[in-house]
Amino acid sequence: MGDEENLQLQEFDEQSAAGSGADAAAEASRVPTNAKELDAVYDVPVQVSAVLGRATMQVSQLLKLGRGAVVELDRKVGEAVDIYVNNRLVARGEVVVVEDRLGVTMTEIIKSDRG
Repeated sequence: MGDEENLQLQEFDEQSAAGSGADAAAEASRVPTNAKELDAVYDVPVQVSAVLGRATMQVSQLLKLGRGAVVELDRKVGEAVDIYVNNRLVARGEVVVVEDRLGVTMTEIIKSDRG
């Protein structure tokens, strides 16, 4: 890298560091004043998953499974299921029946560790 390129990169880094701190703080502290400001977010699709339980097994055990096989999960009957949004745990709940389908009712919201 030549001296001229190095100087330009250094100048760019100093300028972006000086401006980004104030901009980032202002953006982080900005709270939407009404629902209208969130309209763009409402149509973003997310994947919601309800996990009844988990099991660990070897591939050889997995290959032996067939129709009617039972896989024992790590949860007890009546224990809450985990509810994930985009692979992130957000809540726990209970399985319910809605007409002829299964559903989940949220019983506990998991607070985020992100600040």
